[in-house]
Amino acid sequence: MTLMLLDSASLWYRAYYGMPDTLVAPDGTPVNAIRGYIDMTARLISIYKPDRLVACLDGDWRPSWRVELFPEYKANRLEAEGEEEEEPETLTPQIPILLDLLDLFGIPVVGVDDYEADDVMATYAEMEKGPIRIVTGDRDLFQMVDDKRDIKVVYLAKGISQHDLVDLKYVSDRYQIPGERYALFAMFRGDPSDGLPGVRGIGEKGAALIANNFANVDDVLAGAHGAHESLSPALAKKIIAGSDYLKIAPTVVQVARNVSLPRVDISMPKTPKDLSQIYQFKERHGLGASVDRLISALGW
Repeated sequence: MTLMLLDSASLWYRAYYGMPDTLVAPDGTPVNAIRGYIDMTARLISIYKPDRLVACLDGDWRPSWRVELFPEYKANRLEAEGEEEEEPETLTPQIPILLDLLDLFGIPVVGVDDYEADDVMATYAEMEKGPIRIVTGDRDLFQMVDDKRDIKVVYLAKGISQHDLVDLKYVSDRYQIPGERYALFAMFRGDPSDGLPGVRGIGEKGAALIANNFANVDDVLAGAHGAHESLSPALAKKIIAGSDYLKIAPTVVQVARNVSLPRVDISMPKTPKDLSQIYQFKERHGLGASVDRLISALGW
């Protein structure tokens, strides 16, 4: 039976930009992100029929321990004043309403201080029995794919209706690397969306060559210093020049798999005796058929 892990911020941003901003509550509050999130969740539950479900949150989208190692981590997303990631002003008031609705449905919401949602999802995937489906629009979780344990990423880059179910073959085919070495590949290639430069002068092609010939950073550095046959002198020189970055890259790039998670019941919510609170909430916030679709998907 399947555990489904929702990268909640990824879902509500996708919903916010994918649903019309004309969707508002009776008091005029926008609800497009809420309705889109609930619609996507209902679709995903219907498709994958999980027996466990967790909506995962960022406790901190720039964890102090990652920033301490690499101050530029996600610094590209900071506002001009350098304090917080800019969030659309019509999305911000929707998030507390959405979290209240998830609570009414009994869907557990988990975030842990000083960790990103990716770390929370990775820890659940590490701890729980498979099958596990990690729902996200972010490639970072490709590093968690594990065919033996049946851990796959429900990758939403193309939307729900055309989403990809990422396994090791998908990673291998897309990047021409051994599927289990995505994290190593990402360390060298970098990720501009997270402000991670990778190793200077090494792009996707060079990162793929490295991932095809080495299993970890230490082996790559040893190969560069030892004139490994797979590395040209120019590529080896770039690797050696990036040694300082490569010392911290594994900790910064790899997801944490040992987060101290709160003890919560992650089994699918049971049918409540009375749905009146949910229906009242639906009417108050103008959530229409979206709530009905989630009720139906849950089999209530």
